[in-house]
Amino acid sequence: RVIVIGGGMAGATFAKYMRLWGDAVEVTLVERASSYTSNIMSSLVLTGQRTLASLNYSYATLKSKYGVITVVDEVRSIDPVAVKVTLASGKVLTADRIVLAPGIDFDPVAGLANTSLMPHAWKAGTQTTQLAAQLAAMPAGGTVVLTIPKTPYRCPPGPYERACLLADWLKAKKPRSKIIVLDANPDIVVEQDNFSQAFFSLHASVLEYRKDVAIDHVDTATKTLHFAGGGSLRANVVNLIPSQRAGALVQVAGLANATNGRFAGVNVLDYSSTVAGASKIHILGDASATTQPKAGHIANQEAKVCADAISRILSGGSPDPAPVTNSACFSTITMTQASWLTAVFQYNPAWLNTATGTTGPAMVPVAASSGASTGWNSDNFQDMGKWFSTLMGDTFA
Repeated sequence: RVIVIGGGMAGATFAKYMRLWGDAVEVTLVERASSYTSNIMSSLVLTGQRTLASLNYSYATLKSKYGVITVVDEVRSIDPVAVKVTLASGKVLTADRIVLAPGIDFDPVAGLANTSLMPHAWKAGTQTTQLAAQLAAMPAGGTVVLTIPKTPYRCPPGPYERACLLADWLKAKKPRSKIIVLDANPDIVVEQDNFSQAFFSLHASVLEYRKDVAIDHVDTATKTLHFAGGGSLRANVVNLIPSQRAGALVQVAGLANATNGRFAGVNVLDYSSTVAGASKIHILGDASATTQPKAGHIANQEAKVCADAISRILSGGSPDPAPVTNSACFSTITMTQASWLTAVFQYNPAWLNTATGTTGPAMVPVAASSGASTGWNSDNFQDMGKWFSTLMGDTFA
């Protein structure tokens, strides 16, 4: 028996493939929501190009076609040693393995008691709708501010592509308006060539990019952001994306032992926790600390590696000693054009971490199999739709 906690890209994919590959393994998926709303493509809701409903996915097929037991409930506690889960309803579930895929939580921002006033919209749902409404209501000549947190955060290109998309939308819908991007990082962290060209050339008339800007506190009444190094900025609409950490369940279970206690350390051969005594707990997706990006496609890939590993372990074997994952994503540079980025990762048992000077096992990018588009075009935008449909079908259908 395997319990999966969290029905996002990682949890849903794992549940499906564990049933496909696990012979007689019983899989129970625990999720507090009755369906999943995709974060991927959700920025297009802000420009009116998609509806939130079009990003909603049901667990019905996982249940009817693959035999996944679905439980709509909230997890109150996890016992890594006894391998059991206590739910809000009072029910206790036990298993041979627990797979945690709780996604991310956000660090609090001083002064931001009501997040709806400066929504992050980094978890698709109510805040996406709130941000879309605020943008639509903004008068012509207004200012939008988008903040980018320090890495690691969910979907590395995401804030930059949202900035480009909104810049293009402002040109069409809100004359004389502008968007100011406040990046807490020392520079653009991904696709530097494409985003630099988009920021400083294509969208330069409406987009201003500032790097190394950390938010100290905010004043929601005046829509003002105050910077850690001094200074402030007032805007009509603020898309404040806070710094991120593993979902609360990882913290509560004592599994956040990596990235200064912010994410879960895992063995990437099977995604089991590296916390002593918790080897039967596996952590997938955005909540785990690996050298792979925190993104939906990678979550899908990690889930398959984990499902394969657990099916081997429960059959008396060992995980694949040389797993490979791949990631693809498209970035909206305009409302009709996109760029793309691909990466392949392979297991290296003795990878040198140049930041720390230590060596250890990791998933390492394969340069020859990775790359990015040179510029952007409408064909890529069409391919983005096909890629998204295929990925979501692989996860939920």
